[in-house]
Amino acid sequence: MAPRDQAGQRSATLRRVLIPLALAQFICSFAGSNMNVMINDISEDLDTSVQGVQVAITIFLLVMAALMIPGGKLTDKYGRKRCFTVGLVVYGVGALMSAAAPGLGLLILGNSILEGVGTALLIPPVYILTTLLFTEVTSRARAFGAISAMGGIGAAAGPLIGGLITSAISWRAAFVFQALVVAVIVVLARNITDPLPPDRSRPFDIGGALLSAVGLILVVTGILAADNNIWLTIILILAGALVLVWFFWSVRAKERSGTEPLLSSALFHNRTSNLGLITQNTQWLLLTGVSFVVAAYLQVVRGYDAIETGVIFTAETAGLLAASLAAERFAKRRAQRTLILAGFLVVIGGIAVLLALVSGTPNVWAFAPGLLLIGLGLGVMLTPSVNVVQSSFAEQLQGEISGLSRSVSNLGSSLGAAIAGTVLVAGITSTPERSYALAMIVLAAVGCVGLAASVLLPRRLSPPLQPNGDPPRPTAT
Repeated sequence: MAPRDQAGQRSATLRRVLIPLALAQFICSFAGSNMNVMINDISEDLDTSVQGVQVAITIFLLVMAALMIPGGKLTDKYGRKRCFTVGLVVYGVGALMSAAAPGLGLLILGNSILEGVGTALLIPPVYILTTLLFTEVTSRARAFGAISAMGGIGAAAGPLIGGLITSAISWRAAFVFQALVVAVIVVLARNITDPLPPDRSRPFDIGGALLSAVGLILVVTGILAADNNIWLTIILILAGALVLVWFFWSVRAKERSGTEPLLSSALFHNRTSNLGLITQNTQWLLLTGVSFVVAAYLQVVRGYDAIETGVIFTAETAGLLAASLAAERFAKRRAQRTLILAGFLVVIGGIAVLLALVSGTPNVWAFAPGLLLIGLGLGVMLTPSVNVVQSSFAEQLQGEISGLSRSVSNLGSSLGAAIAGTVLVAGITSTPERSYALAMIVLAAVGCVGLAASVLLPRRLSPPLQPNGDPPRPTAT
C-alpha cells in the first residue's frame, strides 16, 4: 500500500477515535454546569431545600477534585482504555440513578458520588490517549482543540441545554440525556486501541492517594465556603495546604527509599509545565467565574429565566467553538506561548468591553460583543495550554501529569465560582449592580496573573522530561 494511502487510513482512524474522547469531555463539562438551572425544580420535586441541591453539586466537585490524580495514576496499572470505559459505565449508572431518584440521598449517591467517580476515571484517559495517539504537533493541537471546544461548549451551553430539557420535559430527562450520550460514547470507544500496555505490577500509593484526596477536599471545601464564612475558608485552606505539604514530603520520602509514589516529583521540575498549569487554572477560573457572574446578573437583576440566560451565552459559546476548532491552523502559524498570551489579552479585553457596553443600557444585545471576545480568547488558549503541559513529559509520566492537570483545572473552576460569589455577597459596593461590575473587575485582575505566566513561557517547547528527571534527550522542537 502506498505511504499516502497508509497516512490517509491512519488519519481517518484517529478522527474516529477523537469523537468519543471529545464527547466524553463534553458530557462531563455539561454535568458540571447544567444543574445550576435545575436547582428550584429539583428541590420542589424532591421536597428538599435549595441548599440541599447545592450540597449535591458541591460534593460532585469535591469527589472530582479528590480522585482526579489517583484516577490518572490508575491508568498506568489497568490501562487507559479500560479506565475510560469503566468510568463511562460508572457515570452512566450514576446518571440513571439520579434520573430515578425519589429523594436527595439517592440524587447525591448517583450524581455526586457515582458521576464524580466516573468523571475522575474517564477524564485523565481522554488527555493521555490524545497525547499518545496524536504524535505530531499540529495534529495534536487539532485534537486538543476539538476536545477543548467540546469541553467549553459543555460548560457554556450546559445551562441552555439543561434549561431547555427541564422546561420541555423535566429535570430528570436531563440526566437521561447524559446516560444516552454516555451509551453512544461506549459504542464509539470500541475503535480505541491503547497504545501502551498496562503494567499490573506497578504499585499504587494508597497512602499518597488518601493524603492528596484529603488535602484537595479541604482546599476545595474552603474555596466553596468563601461566600459564607471567610474565616472558615482560611482555616480549611490552611489545613488543606498542610496536608498537601505532608503529601509532597511523603512523595520525596518514597522516592528516596526506591518506592513509586502517587506523583513523581519530576512533574514539578519542569518550569514550562508549571507555568502551563498556572495558565490552565486561570483559564477555567475565568470561564466559570464569568459565566457565574453574568448568569447571576441576568437572572437576579434583569429577571431573565434559564432559557433566556442560556440564549445570551450563545455568543460566548460560538466564540469558544470557532477559536477551538481553528486550533490546528493557529498551531501551524504561531507558537504556543503566543496563542496563550493572545488569549488572555482578548479575554481581559472582552471583560472591559462587556463592562463598557452593558453599563447603563437595558439592551440585551450589549452582552454579545464582550461575551464573544471572552469566548474567542478562551478558545484560542485552552488548547495550547493543555498541549504545553501534556507535551512536557514522556509517555511514562502521562498518567500522572494528566491527573494533576485535570485537578488543577477543576480547582480553577471552583475558584472562579468562589471568588465571584464572595465579591457578590460581600456588600462592598453601594448597589447590587456595582457588585457584579466589581466581580468582573476582580476576574480581569486574576486574568492578569495568567497573562504574566504566559509571558514567562518559553518561545519554543523543550523535548519531554524523562521519567527519572534527567535532562531531555535532544530532539527536534
